[in-house]
Amino acid sequence: MDAPRTHVMGILNITDDSFSDGGRWLAHDLTRPRVAIDHARDMIRDGATIIDIGGESTRPGAVRVTEETELRRVIPVIEALADDTIMLSVDTMRATVARRAIDAGATLINDVSGGLADSRMIDVAADTGVRLCIMHWETARFGDADSDGVAGARHGADRGSAFVRRVVEFLQNRAEYAIAHGVDKDKIILDPGIGFAKSALGNWSLLHSLDQLTNLGYPILVGVSRKRFLTSLVAGPGETPTAPNEADNATAAVTALAALHGAWAVRVHNVRPNVDAVAVAHAWATATGPDVPRGWRARHG
Repeated sequence: MDAPRTHVMGILNITDDSFSDGGRWLAHDLTRPRVAIDHARDMIRDGATIIDIGGESTRPGAVRVTEETELRRVIPVIEALADDTIMLSVDTMRATVARRAIDAGATLINDVSGGLADSRMIDVAADTGVRLCIMHWETARFGDADSDGVAGARHGADRGSAFVRRVVEFLQNRAEYAIAHGVDKDKIILDPGIGFAKSALGNWSLLHSLDQLTNLGYPILVGVSRKRFLTSLVAGPGETPTAPNEADNATAAVTALAALHGAWAVRVHNVRPNVDAVAVAHAWATATGPDVPRGWRARHG
């Protein structure tokens, strides 16, 4: 049996201030959210197998929106996409929003706070039986950290093996807490939180050590799309970071490597290049590209 392919999760930010596409998919009249729905369906046509729908930005310096605003942004879109035979994820730190999103058709809660911003989130996941993605974000006040390293420096999130161990232990502990409170182990996904309160070297340390996360036995979500540690890596003249969308090639490169190292899913803005990257990684790992002759694998291992 072939190894399962890494999912490509398309990002649908229904916000006015996300770092890469704030305002682009937010309709002026939230009762007619066609722009967001159309973009989601474009991503599905491009090969996304999950759509991650969020109504609140977690960019550096973002101010939290009200629960009412978050609900008005995401629920109509989830309802519209619920019959599209696609896995729908709600990107939220609020248990009430998560529960309403599940009622509307979402089957995955993507909580960047790891269930710490709202203590009721674990109960919602347990009660409803949906998937729960637990992310590492080492910061004192959720929504009030520089997601590219300022808070990380303050809390000692830097680089190297000790830092990786701390992230791994945090995720393992949060997963065990969720299981103890009724969440099915098979429904838990872990995310190392690349770019959230971490230095660039911290991000690379985690990616370099991805096997330590996959060895925990949970599906792993990797989200690096267009983040500043990549725009800095491919910096232009004078080492000025590029615009976020100019890191799409670097994002696809990380996707291919993450897929080779067993990532369950990658979370991206530009779907098509990352679907291609997953296809390359899958063919590489399994020798099952379209031009591989029948029986070749049996003869060559």
